[in-house]
Amino acid sequence: MRNYNYKKIAKNVIATEIAALKKLNKSFNNSFLKAINLIAKCRGKIILAGIGKSGLISRKISATLSSVGSPSFYLHPAEAAHGDLGQITNKDILLILSYSGETEELKNIIQYVNRFGIPLIGVASKKNSLLLKASDIRIVLPEVKEAGEESLVPTSSTAMQLAFGDALAVTLMNKKKFNKSNFRQLHPAGTLGKMLTTVEDLMITGNKVPLINEQKKMSEAINYMSKKKLGSLIVLNKKKFVSGFVSDGDIRRQSKKNIFHLKVKDIMTKNPIYIDRKALAVKALEIMNKKKITSLIVAVTKAGKKQIKAIGIIHIHKIISAGIK
Repeated sequence: MRNYNYKKIAKNVIATEIAALKKLNKSFNNSFLKAINLIAKCRGKIILAGIGKSGLISRKISATLSSVGSPSFYLHPAEAAHGDLGQITNKDILLILSYSGETEELKNIIQYVNRFGIPLIGVASKKNSLLLKASDIRIVLPEVKEAGEESLVPTSSTAMQLAFGDALAVTLMNKKKFNKSNFRQLHPAGTLGKMLTTVEDLMITGNKVPLINEQKKMSEAINYMSKKKLGSLIVLNKKKFVSGFVSDGDIRRQSKKNIFHLKVKDIMTKNPIYIDRKALAVKALEIMNKKKITSLIVAVTKAGKKQIKAIGIIHIHKIISAGIK
């Protein structure tokens, strides 16, 4: 009975695929740049198509493109021949992956887009293949050895196609200046989306912000705090810039005194902590935990940070309710 060194087999698979990726890395040329420029200008959708393993890779590339701001969907060539060609419009771009470029099922969809002048980007390994001959932009992938003794299973070729798709998507992100803010908008339910939530997304604004003048009496301030239900007050001077902050904890610490006759400025915390609205909500939570406070003033500064203008307030409960920890 033959003994197999399974670790060696696994390592050989990876080594073969790495060799394929190195070939791919050297193959990017002007055709790739033309494809990037064409896709970046697309006013419709990027339609991906492929059969078999190339079809599965096409689905993944399509999903990645959509997730980074280039609307896309996968169109199965066989289904396209039975009515789904109607999903393609003259504003779209078709990108077909096929390692050989000769897959029979691709003919109908190729003929359709050629007939109606819909741009076609072909990605294959054979220069003279049906797919590349019919394409407006021809991207030739290097021919590579599949992993395994008999090279039976698409491995290196699909790894190469997958890496090509990732290179395409990330390059488009840079071309279209797709940033963290854009990413968060498209991934609101994901962990990364939550981590990229900003203070501005969660802060309380408008009439709900507990603003009070520093000259007001504490009797009035306490009633006002109860009405706003945030357990805090942002204190303003006569120019309506922030001069301090009062929390319910500040009031409790004064419980042995008769504070009702005092003014807000007499018990407020001077030089309060504040945060910019563009800061990440997770950063606000970090500050609150470190300082053992439950609210932060959201502010903009003027005159070299000497004048602080409150534009909102963010509460720890709002951050936690958003799933940020």
